[in-house]
Amino acid sequence: MARKKVTVLDIQKRKEQKVPITMLTAYDYSGGVLVDQAEIDIILVGDSLAMVMLGHENTVAVTMDEMLHHCRAVARGAKHPFLVGDMPFMSYQIELAETVRNAGRFLKEAGMDAIKLEGGRDVAPAVQAIVRAGIPVMGHIGLTPQTISQLGGFKAQGKTAVAAHRLLQDALILEEAGCFAIVLEAVPAPVAAAISQRLHIPTIGIGAGAGCDGQVLVYHDLLGLFDRFTPKFVKQYARLNEVIVSALNAYRDDVVNGRFPTDEHTYPMPEAEVEAFQRLLEGNQ
Repeated sequence: MARKKVTVLDIQKRKEQKVPITMLTAYDYSGGVLVDQAEIDIILVGDSLAMVMLGHENTVAVTMDEMLHHCRAVARGAKHPFLVGDMPFMSYQIELAETVRNAGRFLKEAGMDAIKLEGGRDVAPAVQAIVRAGIPVMGHIGLTPQTISQLGGFKAQGKTAVAAHRLLQDALILEEAGCFAIVLEAVPAPVAAAISQRLHIPTIGIGAGAGCDGQVLVYHDLLGLFDRFTPKFVKQYARLNEVIVSALNAYRDDVVNGRFPTDEHTYPMPEAEVEAFQRLLEGNQ
């Protein structure tokens, strides 16, 4: 049977049927193709591309145009997963009309199926406005990388009873505002499990334990392609950074030592044409 495109309804059914949801990031055409081939449910074109693709120190610097550029590339390669575009910093912390226009660009110009934004009760009005415009919204609470200056760095959230209860309230407010799912990042496992049980919408955990309705990791972290740092919650399923550097070193050595290219890597020319070409060269001397 041919694979069908994953929809919001499919994601909601996963929670109802207690089938874990799979989500990964992707940032370009080839990444989109590979994640699609792995039959992942959701692709997030995350603002983490600011760090793993563009070399910034954090996610704050990435722009709307850069996000849309990468979303378009992923959409060309990924035809079956549900596609979510990450709204960058200061694209939704503004007046609601402009927030909705920015959200709409992810669907209209970049081929996304939904958007994601960070924050709890403070962004509820933005969520409501975007949902009213017919755009599905994924929430994101806990560690919110766009506000690490306020959080004091990349630190786990909800580690006290009061903070955990506030996260639960934020999740309930986002659900009421219209989110179809919520990412829980760097939240203690018991807190994430309690939130997941209280919500009617799916939770997607990243560093939030097995009690969430699904899990997400960053493509480059999972594959060992980003070596600046590895978060505690990451499981590396490969160390492709080492494989790639080894291959590049082998290429350099082959070129320097005359082992590449060989005849098998070049295009042949009929002997008669070689002789004719030689005569042309001699005639031009």
